Amino acid sequence: MPSTPTPTLPCVRVLATGGTIAGAQTSGSRGYQAAAFSIDTLVAAVPQLAALARLEVEQIAAIGSQDMDEAVWLKLATRAQAALAEPGIAGVVVTHGTDTMEETGYFLNLVVRSEKPVVLVGAMRPATEISADGPMNLYNAVAVAAHPAARGRGVLIVANDEIHFAREVAKTNTTQVGTFKSTHRGLAGLVNAGRLHLYAPPVRRHTAASEFSVGEANALPRVSILYAYAGMGRELIDAAVQSGARGLVVAGVGDGNLNAPALAACADAVRHGVIVVRSSRTGGGVVERNIEVDDDRLGLLVAEELNPQKARVLLMLGLTRTADPRVLQEMFFTY
Repeated sequence: MPSTPTPTLPCVRVLATGGTIAGAQTSGSRGYQAAAFSIDTLVAAVPQLAALARLEVEQIAAIGSQDMDEAVWLKLATRAQAALAEPGIAGVVVTHGTDTMEETGYFLNLVVRSEKPVVLVGAMRPATEISADGPMNLYNAVAVAAHPAARGRGVLIVANDEIHFAREVAKTNTTQVGTFKSTHRGLAGLVNAGRLHLYAPPVRRHTAASEFSVGEANALPRVSILYAYAGMGRELIDAAVQSGARGLVVAGVGDGNLNAPALAACADAVRHGVIVVRSSRTGGGVVERNIEVDDDRLGLLVAEELNPQKARVLLMLGLTRTADPRVLQEMFFTY
């Protein structure tokens, strides 16, 4: 009787950037060094991965994600796009620190032009700590990236047995393993020991349908974030404009509100050709146009659902295509 052929495992490319998932504790201390271990070492520590996929690994950077910047984003996006263009690659996993993972994930969600899954994964505890969360997170991330049902859902973030859409997720706690929350539109799904439970797909435009790409870019337009507070003056806004920012995102109070001096400074910035977007420091809700602020008269944009850090990502990419405020505002309604 003929034997049943062994099915070929999918191939997943792992792009490593460092982070706590690759971190090692320092001797006799609660502290640790991020990115202490290579991606080869991380993969070797989870031999169960061999049952999920054939892995190809590439070290893109070895940094804590507090040091993530646009140059690494562009390199990461280019390498992810190249991997996904290979017919034999089923998906990409990016190992990443948690501090700026939501920004990197949203950037990739806007510029990677593929239906294949891209999954970011990190950890809140370094690899050498008691009950490190990195090994299971990595196992689950590879399971998601290798699964055909993850196609077409945009860039995903896997942590603590949860699957999040990169657009929706935010880090909400400094140390707890359940730090990532998706408060607006909810989870993308769950993953239990490699078994997926996917929910509704995303409704906003992303990845293969996006108008953005990195192409041959080696830099992105400069966009600054300013945090609003009681008694805010105009000096920080003026300084950002004078230092050459092409765009500003203001993390306003409540519904993205600003006091009179700050609003006057924003209006002056607009008259100097700077794009100004109102977001909110609250961490939830939608910033609407023309509620307490006359956006039409002042020439301001609103971030809608995006938090300040993600609004900055979209504005940087938007400015690579246009400086028309009406077109840029439509991007915030679309992405």
